[in-house]
Amino acid sequence: MAGPVFPWRAGNQFELLIDGPSFFPRMLSAIGCAQLQIDLELYLVEAGACAEALVQALSEAAERGVQVRCLFDDYGSLAFTLSLRQRLQTAGVELRWYNRLRWRRGLRNLYRDHRKLLLVDQNWSMVGGTGVTDQFWRPGEDASEWHEVMVQMQGTLVADWQMLFDRQWRANLRRTAWRPPTHFGLSHLPRVPSGGEGLGRVAYADARQHRDILQSLVRALNSGSRRIWLATPYFLPTWKVRRSLRRAAAQGIDVRLLLTGPRTDHPSVRYAGHRYYPRLLRAGVKIFEYQPCFLHLKMVLIDDWVTIGSCNFDHWNLRFNLEANLEAIDPGLTEAVAASFTRDFAQSLQIDLDHWHARPLWRRVQQRLWGWLDRVVVNLLDRRS
Repeated sequence: MAGPVFPWRAGNQFELLIDGPSFFPRMLSAIGCAQLQIDLELYLVEAGACAEALVQALSEAAERGVQVRCLFDDYGSLAFTLSLRQRLQTAGVELRWYNRLRWRRGLRNLYRDHRKLLLVDQNWSMVGGTGVTDQFWRPGEDASEWHEVMVQMQGTLVADWQMLFDRQWRANLRRTAWRPPTHFGLSHLPRVPSGGEGLGRVAYADARQHRDILQSLVRALNSGSRRIWLATPYFLPTWKVRRSLRRAAAQGIDVRLLLTGPRTDHPSVRYAGHRYYPRLLRAGVKIFEYQPCFLHLKMVLIDDWVTIGSCNFDHWNLRFNLEANLEAIDPGLTEAVAASFTRDFAQSLQIDLDHWHARPLWRRVQQRLWGWLDRVVVNLLDRRS
């Protein structure tokens, strides 16, 4: 394991918030009540009504003396206009950009900060998969174009989220990997608690240097006994994840995938992922494609174990991105996650082998083309590394 592993922490409170109209007002309220410190790490930040509301709240906090630090991915924030950036800096907000785009860096430009994390006064945090765009939330509207979840939390786990942010904030200036204190953390994955309440752990990926976030998922997939429900918008899973899903379904476990339907921001990725459908379906995996809007959430429920955050668990994310997920054992959160999945399954089209074989020719061609291209690029990158 190339890096420290965060342990399980007890004494936490979690709340699942579904879609932008639920979690953005909470974020703005927490920022408005901050007294000492606000830290925000994001991938996707675009000018619009949502960004305007966030910039206003952060600026007001900085002007009343709160320390405000924002770490935004350089590529993901290309549409975050110069005027908005200047407003933050004029108010006293500290802005840093992850991996500035430079043509001379070549493939190194592919490394991105994909985490989504808000920390307030070192005692409150929210993590998940949202960006700051009008697709997630427009002030005053009750619905959003992109379906997403965030988890609000308080308790002992917040200190670990703070450490994760702080180390990247410092390392960002040197463009180097985090070197933690020698006394910090574990060198191996901790055993998952058999039960309890308010238990949580920070899992993360660090651009090919550290992948406990993937190892933890695979271990959970291989140890599940009742249900494995997995939601992701970009279904390009690693071979280990695919194998674990097939084996679990073959053992009679309720394995369901909640994937994006025709409403997506990257149709090519959706078509590339379709090449995995036949073998999974034959193994007994149930596949649901969400219909109402673009499904952007990244959430997994295995028995009573939950992981929610920024990671899509695909080979692209894990190869190039900084990622962060909450892992939790908590009856209240588990119940809320299960209820969310159940509602989403009911609004999805279930894909079976009959649907698959009946797809039109033009879709078969696109699936073959994008699937072949994805496989070729991945093989080239593997050979280069």
